[in-house]
Amino acid sequence: MPMEQETMGLLIGGFSTVMGITFMIVLRMFFSKKRKSFRTAYGLIMCHLILFSLAVYQALRAISFDGYYPMASEEISLRLAITGGLWTISMVFLILGIIKFSVTKKPLYVRSFDTVPQKR
Repeated sequence: MPMEQETMGLLIGGFSTVMGITFMIVLRMFFSKKRKSFRTAYGLIMCHLILFSLAVYQALRAISFDGYYPMASEEISLRLAITGGLWTISMVFLILGIIKFSVTKKPLYVRSFDTVPQKR
């Protein structure tokens, strides 16, 4: 696909910067002792980020493919199909991570003053 010469470099640089910062934040949360109960959820989010990065890599390869190659349309279609598959799997990991974050655990004990106060 014809584009300006700097476009691919800007796309790769911008995506890598944002994804790198995001991954470092999630990795820090993963190893945080305060959030130990959410490690599974953070692990699923990291899987999402990795698979999404691979999907973007395939998409960038597809749009930068040489159009004068004899079987260019087939090659681009294959790479876009791989992109779609990786994106779908990454979204499954994201949804599972969100579900893990939203699961609430029952308290180990119930204190008597946590009940609803009675009227006098």
